[in-house]
Amino acid sequence: MGVFLIAAGFPGRDAGEVLRDTVEAIAVAEEAGFDDAWIAEHHFMSYGVCPSAATLAGVALGRTSRIGVGTAVSVLSTRHPVDLAEQAAILDRVSGGRFTLGVGRGGPWVDLEVFGTGLERFERGFGESLDLLCAALDAGTVSAEGEFFRFRPVPVVPPARLRPVVACTSAPTVALAAERGLPMLLGMHIGDAERAAMIRSYRTASEGAGGERRGGRDGGLGNGDGDPGEGRDVGPGGGGRDGGAGGDADPGHVGAAVGYVADTTERAVRELREAMPRWLAPGLAGHVPVDGRPGPRRDIGAYVDFLCDTHPVGSPGRCAERIARTAGATGLRHLILMVEGAGDHARTLDNIRRLGEQVLPLVRDL
Repeated sequence: MGVFLIAAGFPGRDAGEVLRDTVEAIAVAEEAGFDDAWIAEHHFMSYGVCPSAATLAGVALGRTSRIGVGTAVSVLSTRHPVDLAEQAAILDRVSGGRFTLGVGRGGPWVDLEVFGTGLERFERGFGESLDLLCAALDAGTVSAEGEFFRFRPVPVVPPARLRPVVACTSAPTVALAAERGLPMLLGMHIGDAERAAMIRSYRTASEGAGGERRGGRDGGLGNGDGDPGEGRDVGPGGGGRDGGAGGDADPGHVGAAVGYVADTTERAVRELREAMPRWLAPGLAGHVPVDGRPGPRRDIGAYVDFLCDTHPVGSPGRCAERIARTAGATGLRHLILMVEGAGDHARTLDNIRRLGEQVLPLVRDL
């Protein structure tokens, strides 16, 4: 069981303060008994104010000693895969194996213009980028002769054997991950039935590919496909646990969910309904498409109602029941809980502590 930190930019909060608070939340999650913590990445918007999940993960790894830390996700469409692999290798080696890289396709946002990677690579190049990333994380030497990357063989220094986790919100990306034997990160925007269907599709695609493994070492943790919190195709340790994708073996999929505990379910739901729209409405409106297409639209009130009704939100007993229900319906054994929904740092820390004390003991044996 892990926590998922979006570094949410609630109105009136300073971005630097949010980043510092995110690191503190991970330290508290370690004290509370969580296995891992996952950090989101966003550019040029208040929805999430961390533009480099790998950088903040490095800070968090330096402040902790046991908990795994991963990215949920590093946006591969705006990065050179080998550069990202080098950063992941540093964090893996320096932390003693506590880092896992989660990656995603991202969305057709202005980021592609700013970073110069372009819409064509976003639309056609995710598979090539992912293969190059995996090669750099699984070999002493890497080279490329593809449509978007071409370079001579170079040594990977420091070498590392890591298996990334892939954010999936669409059938093509599910198939892409399955064919490479890479675990999925499933967003909190979908319910258990949709998650179960995606896992079945993954199993089918993996069996069709012969269970081929193209990734590297089994990782510790764990935006396609977008951020696991937003979950748009245009657009979180156990992600790399041992096991195949077919049959009954656990390939290490990870599911994101809102996690919020209070004395009563009514109070928990009321607090999130009051707080989350203040963040989500301006935050999600910050997506600016690079090519002038209409921006994404979402009924914020209905979305918050869905999150409260579907996810571990409520009394300790209800939170545990929701986690158990998801595990039973989907087979997921690794959930990461978005704990920032109240928009108040003190309440976030209290939420993490209460989840650790009152909920984790009820679900450890699932």
